Amino acid sequence: MKTKEQVEKILSYKTWSDKKKIDALLEIDCNLYVNLGKDSTLTQKREVKKISRLIYKHIAQLNPSASYLLTSMDESI
Repeated sequence: MKTKEQVEKILSYKTWSDKKKIDALLEIDCNLYVNLGKDSTLTQKREVKKISRLIYKHIAQLNPSASYLLTSMDESI
């Protein structure tokens, strides 16, 4: 399953709490960066960053108080 589809699927769960959704989204984000290596292409790195920003955007919608933290974190990458 593609990562963007995973993100959308997690967001669609009605029975999950916002915290559980955020935890799952952060796990996906972590796995994206862990799987990057020094042999990763620039295109792969850009795609990971693009998906990461999408994840941060959705987390900020779920928990607006986390928005500042995640924005700061994204700028340091």
